[in-house]
Parts: sequence; C-alpha cells; structure tokens
Amino acid sequence: MQMIKYWPNTQSINLNNAVVNLFITTKKKFVYNLSNNTNHCLYIDILNNINKQKLFYMILNELEKLILDIIELNLDRIKLKKLSYKILYNFIKMIQKLNIYSKIITMIVLAIISIIVIINNTYFNIILKESYLLINNLLIYLIFGSSFIDNQLFIFNKLYTPYKHVQILFENFIIQTSNLVIYNLFYKSLYLSQILQIMQKNTLSNYSYASTRSIIFFLNNLNIQNLIYKYIGQPKAIYSARYQVWLISHEGIITKYIYTNRLLDIKKLSKTKTFFLCCLEIKDILIPKIEKIIIIIGKYFIYILINLIGNIMILIIRAMISYLQK
Repeated sequence: MQMIKYWPNTQSINLNNAVVNLFITTKKKFVYNLSNNTNHCLYIDILNNINKQKLFYMILNELEKLILDIIELNLDRIKLKKLSYKILYNFIKMIQKLNIYSKIITMIVLAIISIIVIINNTYFNIILKESYLLINNLLIYLIFGSSFIDNQLFIFNKLYTPYKHVQILFENFIIQTSNLVIYNLFYKSLYLSQILQIMQKNTLSNYSYASTRSIIFFLNNLNIQNLIYKYIGQPKAIYSARYQVWLISHEGIITKYIYTNRLLDIKKLSKTKTFFLCCLEIKDILIPKIEKIIIIIGKYFIYILINLIGNIMILIIRAMISYLQK
C-alpha cells in the first residue's frame, strides 16, 4: 500500500524541496500528448501540441519568477489575498518580456494588458470569480505552506494536505492561465483574418482549425459553452461545493472536480443564477419521481396489453376449436 505524501506545513527546506520537485515533475509532463481529452472546449485547443508546450513553459518560468518576487517583497498571507487579482494581471503581463515568437507574443501581450479592464466579459468573469481558488491558495501553498490555508476550505485537515492536491491546483493554474492568454488574443487584439494569417505563417494552429469557418465555428461553440457554464454549470458546482480543475495526463488534458467550501460564493450568486439553480433543483426532484410514475404506468400498460392480447388469443383459439368441431 502506497503511503500518502503530504505537503509541508510551514516555510522550510522541505517546502523549498517540495516546490522544486513540483516544478520539475510538472515540466516533465509537458512532453505528454496535450490534446484536449474532455467534452469541454478550451481556447488553447486552437494551438498545436508544440506551441501548447511552449506556452506552458513560459507560464511555468514566469510563475517561478513571481514566487521569488513575492518572497523578496516579504508579503504576508493577508496582503497576498488582497493583491491576488493584481498578481494574476502582473503575472500574465510578465510574458511581455519574453522574446520567443516575438510577433505573436507582442500581440498576445497587447490583448493581455486589457485583462483587468474587461471584467464585464462572460469568460473572464467566470475565471475572476474563482481567482482565489486559481491563484491565491496555490501561492499560499507554494510560499507559506499548508498551515496558512483556511481550515474550512477543503474537506481534509490543512495540516495533512496531500501533495497530489497541490499538484492538481498547480497544473490547473497553468492550463487556465494559458486559456486566458489565448482568449484575450481572440477578443481583445486583432481581426480574425489577421489572427488566422499569423497563426498559419508561424505554424501555431492545430490542423483542425486551418480555415476561417472552422475558427468561427470553434469560437461560437466556446461562447455557447461559456454561457451555459456561467448560468448553469458554475452555480451548480458552487451549490455542490465543487471546483472544476484541468490536469495533464498521459491521455491528454483532462478535467476533474475537487470538493471545497463555497458558502461565500453561494451568497454572491446573482438572482438569475439562483433562479436557474432552483430550476435545476426542481428538475432533480421532479424528474426521478416522474420517471418512477412513467415506469409504473408503463408496467401496468404492458401488463394490461399482455393480458388483453392473451385473452384475445384464447378467444380466437376457442372460436377456431368451436368452428372445427362443427
């Protein structure tokens, strides 16, 4: 039986080693197949495997610098929580300093700079509302250790946080941040034709999205998916005390759910989302009962039908026997 490996509780050599090990093991996963192996669309699906790897490497390297900067600034947990939105913004803005793919990166950065301004946008709002789960808790684990996490947040004792749990948050951060980068490229920078031309010229795109029509179809699917998630998927996840995470596996990018306390999120739900949530609850209560009623009615109907057919057959046989006897 394999022993559970726990994340260090406080700042120490053990925590430093755990963080280094996390970076190394995650970096090794980038050589896997990075295709989307879920029923959900991602903005990074438009990139081919090689460029997904390079984008993931960029984010990993910048995250390492961010952690060192926070340690140097000597921020405490409370300040870190208050600055989590700005940290997320500044973190992505750091990509501007990179020289890889100078043309495409420049345009991506132009898009990313507007990341805080577009708070009314559907997809960014979805991520923003969960930013404390996306970056705040992850940075606390990486910089301070598990003892500084809210004890009521997850289903386990914070002093016995599984290493795997932090690894899940880590991989999820890389994938979600990559998604935000590509999202902003589409919605806040160039015309679609220009994006297509650049992606083809630099061989950035997946072969499945080589035409304007395929990209438009792809983006329309994402818009519909985002709306469904905003009004149905996210409220349902909040009500069920779950948080969707994205992970890197041998089969590709997969999605799972982790359980977390989301009482504060429930209080922040809008009236529209609450209405949809009530509809879902009514559906969950009524549909099983309706199904049972339909099954019972169906059984009675089949029973009556069989008896009716049986009686008709008996009458026919008796009539035939009576006719033959005559």
